[in-house]
Amino acid sequence: MYCFFRQLKLGPPVAPPPLPSAFLTPGPGTPSTPGPSAILPAPSGPLHSLRTRHSFAQALHSNLSVDTPPATINTSSQANGASFPPRIRTIRFGEYDIDTWYDAPFPEEYASVSDGKLWMCEFCLKYMKSRFQSTRHRMKCKARHPPGDEIYRDGTTSVFEVDGRKNKACSHCNIDSYTVQIYCQNLCLLSKMFLDHKSLFYDVEPFLFYVMTEVDRLGARFVGYFSKEKRSPKNYNVSCIMTLPVRQRRGWGNILIDFSYLLSRKEERVGSPERPLSALGALAYKQYWTHTIKLFLHTASEPVRLEG
Repeated sequence: MYCFFRQLKLGPPVAPPPLPSAFLTPGPGTPSTPGPSAILPAPSGPLHSLRTRHSFAQALHSNLSVDTPPATINTSSQANGASFPPRIRTIRFGEYDIDTWYDAPFPEEYASVSDGKLWMCEFCLKYMKSRFQSTRHRMKCKARHPPGDEIYRDGTTSVFEVDGRKNKACSHCNIDSYTVQIYCQNLCLLSKMFLDHKSLFYDVEPFLFYVMTEVDRLGARFVGYFSKEKRSPKNYNVSCIMTLPVRQRRGWGNILIDFSYLLSRKEERVGSPERPLSALGALAYKQYWTHTIKLFLHTASEPVRLEG
């Protein structure tokens, strides 16, 4: 297991554009956003200074976002050829009610909830059928970050590497049946509700999951993730990538894609996302590389010549 860390110099924060109210609906009694606090232990192991041609800060504050505005996305199951809406229409994730876009293969007892609403713990990703169960779970759950190794931290942004093959009890949650594999399976189910072409749900052993979080005084809150095969014969560095709708249009997608290439450089491999790309995936990478090339041309020390 490798571990690395890189300091970034962020410019003054830029206010993100407002999110559509249909996808960002704080529930009743929503607490005010707490201030950041370093609640996680410092990463262990050797630290490596990694330099890239462009910084995450530029991607984070860029006007180019790889996240498609939710208003342009068909949120019904008709995109899959179905004529009925998802059985789970809304998930309660942390302090937000999020409308789902596609159906996910949850167990029948959870997929057929009467009000079409599922409750999920934003730290351990356990899903529940009612507010009562969710409240009791929050009182007992001790998880405050993904059950993996923290391999990157810059300010309040952290990335955790979670191995889908590990099957050990999570030391951060007192639920006896909770395992690292279950966390990865729940992560796949969560992403299926927002990804049309997601097809892997329970076979998580061949994959590594890189979970990006934003840290405050309560814990490392889930932002998005990408997964990749441990042994890809074609050197694919991304199998699946997803940012929560409430976190979109803020540059997080750019950071996730950039981090996947950072891992490829660290492993001294030529990486690329798994193909064929979905329509949204192709749009995301096109915008990412458009921004990357523009930034390279703008910061090049010598004039760049294109020779065909």
